[in-house]
Amino acid sequence: MASIHIPVREDWLAQSNEVVLEPDLLIVDPHHHLWDEGDGRYLFPELISDLNSGHDVRATVYVQCRSMYRRSGPVEMRPVGEVEFVNGVAAQSASGLYGTRAACAGIVGFADLALGQRAVPILEALIRAGGDRLRGIRVPVVFHAHPDVKSSVATPPRDLMLDAAFQEGVRLLPRYNLSLDVWAYHTQLGEIEALALAAPQVTIIVNHAGGPIGVGPYEGRKDEVFAEWRRGMTALAALPNIRVKLGGLGMRVSGLTFHARPAPPSSQELADAWRSYVETAIELFGAHRCMFESNFPVDKGMYSYRTFWNACKRLSASCTASEKAELFSGTANRVYRLPTTFFD
Repeated sequence: MASIHIPVREDWLAQSNEVVLEPDLLIVDPHHHLWDEGDGRYLFPELISDLNSGHDVRATVYVQCRSMYRRSGPVEMRPVGEVEFVNGVAAQSASGLYGTRAACAGIVGFADLALGQRAVPILEALIRAGGDRLRGIRVPVVFHAHPDVKSSVATPPRDLMLDAAFQEGVRLLPRYNLSLDVWAYHTQLGEIEALALAAPQVTIIVNHAGGPIGVGPYEGRKDEVFAEWRRGMTALAALPNIRVKLGGLGMRVSGLTFHARPAPPSSQELADAWRSYVETAIELFGAHRCMFESNFPVDKGMYSYRTFWNACKRLSASCTASEKAELFSGTANRVYRLPTTFFD
């Protein structure tokens, strides 16, 4: 993971120490990871440190990242180890020994849905492993033929979302009250549309603001990328089963290069860089279908947790109080069905 993602440099991040904006605004972080990959460690202590950096983050949702798979047994069952691991972290957090923030209150795991009906025993094993915390499945679908467009260690096949067996597997999810997270590039938004039409009963959450690409063949073509992205997102907004996560724009694939500077970016700089995508998504989908997401620790190579949430608060400055409540916690709470006790 470290070879693809921007390395986290705590000393570099420490140069930024912004005052927390709107410290009483309640937040649910609906997208983060945990892993131990050599020098890329981000486990419960690192997560708690970020959660305690000043914003009122009440709960989080863990999203699959191929972490802690079982080392033996049937290949298709090895991802169950990830949910077992995260459920243990959630139990550790729920003990109250580390504060009141509910880390990993919801879990999004992985199952090979391209197996179609044969994915049933995998889904049932994941549910058992997650106790009452499993909320959804994410299958890596992010694909681009150009070698410079790379943001994941996953290597999905081209057009996976159009595959009949995959769509059959996706249609299993409502049986278990599970949603589908999708990480795809802006060049794949039409495929998401086709999948959503083929599985209208499934809530599909588009990750990372729809994946606008700013590297490789798209470098220096910001206006063209935005226009193509907007067309795709406009089509998705017409489908009632689509939700959108606003974040994930701190990856190399975004084309932003704040990490190459001597000091980290300010929240105002981040807000200015992201504004066209975030404001357009909120305009198209409405605040009740959008949620801010940190995508940590992937995006931590470019900015700190405190700075990220300040940027989100700047981007939502013109929103009403009810719209802010949706963007920062309400949508995530509904989509991932988090216990209301976290918000008392």
